Amino acid sequence: MTTYRQLFAIREFRGLWLGSALGNASATMTSLTLALMVDAATGSAVLVAMVMFGPSLAQVLGASTLMSAADTARPRQVLTLLAGLSTIAAAVQAAFDLGAATRLLLTLLVAYGLSIATGVRSGLLNEVVDQDRFVLGRSAMNLSVGAMQIAGFGAAGLLLQALSPSEVLWLATGCAAVAVPVIWFGLQDREPRRLARTSLLETWRGNRRLLGQARTRPLLLALTLPNGLIVGCEALFVPYAGADAGLLLAAGAAGMMTGDLVVGRFLSRAGRRKAAQWLRILLAVPFLAFAFELHIAVLAGLVALACSGYAASLSQQEVLVDLTPAELRGQVLGLESALRMTTFGITAILAGALADLTSPAPTMTAFAAASLLASLVLTRPLARAMNPGVRIGSRHGRRAAAKGLEEVRPPA
Repeated sequence: MTTYRQLFAIREFRGLWLGSALGNASATMTSLTLALMVDAATGSAVLVAMVMFGPSLAQVLGASTLMSAADTARPRQVLTLLAGLSTIAAAVQAAFDLGAATRLLLTLLVAYGLSIATGVRSGLLNEVVDQDRFVLGRSAMNLSVGAMQIAGFGAAGLLLQALSPSEVLWLATGCAAVAVPVIWFGLQDREPRRLARTSLLETWRGNRRLLGQARTRPLLLALTLPNGLIVGCEALFVPYAGADAGLLLAAGAAGMMTGDLVVGRFLSRAGRRKAAQWLRILLAVPFLAFAFELHIAVLAGLVALACSGYAASLSQQEVLVDLTPAELRGQVLGLESALRMTTFGITAILAGALADLTSPAPTMTAFAAASLLASLVLTRPLARAMNPGVRIGSRHGRRAAAKGLEEVRPPA
């Protein structure tokens, strides 16, 4: 079995991982700082949710117009350009005393450009590592997200007690700036995977082809709906806990990182598929505890446990890649990411609006229950998508689906 050490022995993988980690550290520090500034200024849960997760809505626009660049452009140039864009945006947030609406608009514009970043990285990962190492590579990339969210949210929460928001934003700018040379010198200048012009027409053509595959639809729904509804819970951490929100956010990142580590490193392909069935349930159930007035440390532990359930996505993304032609793998993962992030933004804003009408705790409980229901409804269609040839309604089919087997229907 491939190890993380073997992955990080690949120079280009190190550059890809570190560039992503620095960008995520900058983004999380900026996100929490802006959210606390808006919460202090307005006290509105929906505005806080829009600042933290509203930029995710720009993902669907990027997926509709720019995502062909994930396969038709040179990855190093695109990722370097996006890192530079993030640096400039963070510097503007730090340097000027902007209103909440202006800060949100700037964040949306940057998010539109960054919408293709996941597709570019994922497509490049397919070239940097071989197919057998892809899931472990995705796990390692997800670990960088989790680790930097812990560092970014935790550091921002602590630094804001000693520094001004502007000073914390300058630190976030520094992280984004360091990513520029890391990406440029850490990656090879590779040719595009597909010989086509990056354009709106090419993006639509690829998206129609990808969305036209009936077997991928349950995968896309499973990757967006249950996860997105839980993000609706996470969007209310600041209104619910105030200054302690950094603890809840960091706990969620730690849980996500732990789940990706265990599932990506220690489980086989069949083991990942079997675990995914239960991880989707685990993602929602602990959040139901927000219905009760528990100590913040207890809630943080439950959030960490729940967020380990995000690791179900590893198996689902693995199957999604298997079903996609090589020349569209960057775009399909970018499209999946854009749909997921758009769902995050919509549910976060809906949760914020509902919390303004009621309060954060019951809203979080309702969204957790909705996530659990979505996972249960998707169980059968998802089992068919991930286990072709299995008759789900039969005893033999149920047993095979639980084991994650590929082809178990006996010959006629």
